[in-house]
Amino acid sequence: MTNELDKQTQRFGFLLLPNFALMSYASASEPLRAANLLAGRSLYAIGRLSQGGRTVRSSGGIDIACEDIAAAGAEFHTIFVCAGGDPGNWVETDRLFSPLRRLSRLGVRLGAISSGAYVLAAAGLLENRDFTIHWEHAPVLREAFPELAPRQARYVIDGDRITCGGGVAPLDMMHAVIAERMGMHFAGRVSDWYLHTAIADPSDPQRGSAAERFGTHNPTLLAALEKMEATIEKPLKREAMARFLSISSRHLDRLFTQHLDAGFVETYRRIRLDHARRLIEQSPLAIAEIAFATGFSSTAHFSQVFKDHYGRTPSSLRTIRPAG
Repeated sequence: MTNELDKQTQRFGFLLLPNFALMSYASASEPLRAANLLAGRSLYAIGRLSQGGRTVRSSGGIDIACEDIAAAGAEFHTIFVCAGGDPGNWVETDRLFSPLRRLSRLGVRLGAISSGAYVLAAAGLLENRDFTIHWEHAPVLREAFPELAPRQARYVIDGDRITCGGGVAPLDMMHAVIAERMGMHFAGRVSDWYLHTAIADPSDPQRGSAAERFGTHNPTLLAALEKMEATIEKPLKREAMARFLSISSRHLDRLFTQHLDAGFVETYRRIRLDHARRLIEQSPLAIAEIAFATGFSSTAHFSQVFKDHYGRTPSSLRTIRPAG
């Protein structure tokens, strides 16, 4: 596989899972191609891998021809698991654990893009590691692997593990990867090639601020909303929230009514139900487990509240979701 490559060429592999995001894959692979063009030599080689060497279709319907991950070995410098969609719908991913563990033992640096960190976690390859995952999939990973704590960062490099939230964040990650080998000046030339002039810090947030997401700039209300998002499993009573904010319960109610045109209880419930819906669509957790994970005392109560809000039951939503 490497006979035709210069000994100085680093081989990067992308293990593609069905329904992977083409943007994330391109954001990670294209900077390597540009680096070769700008250097006038083969600094990097790109390999596309899959289970059994099957062609893999992206979320946008683009088919990518791949080689078999089982044949990959120490010739690779880094292999990224590039995934998207719904971890709860992935099939045969457990068959990837053995080759990934073997590659890790061979000293290959393993990475993950978007929800690919879920696969590394399931394979036991993120224990005692600093890592990140796309914010949409973080709740699912925490529920499935409560001992792990993904960071809300754009990308994280921890020794021979490198993880990224996906989207356009791989552009920032690959700037760091290229810089560690070729220096900041050359990495800057690669970024300029893609008009990527504002290089984000790895610890920058993946999502817009709470102010942008909720449409308010009131600092007390924002503190309440952020506390709600952090206490989904064990929701605080109105009085406890007021004490946390050092205001009266009446003032707390007034903040929600004036700035969000919705009550405290209504807003809290919506945040919990949005979280529950993500778990239903993306995780293999039972409905009862999701009910308790979002602070409901019983499955029956959860199902009724969910149906009142979304117009269908949790089980029906799970039944109709598309395969990944």
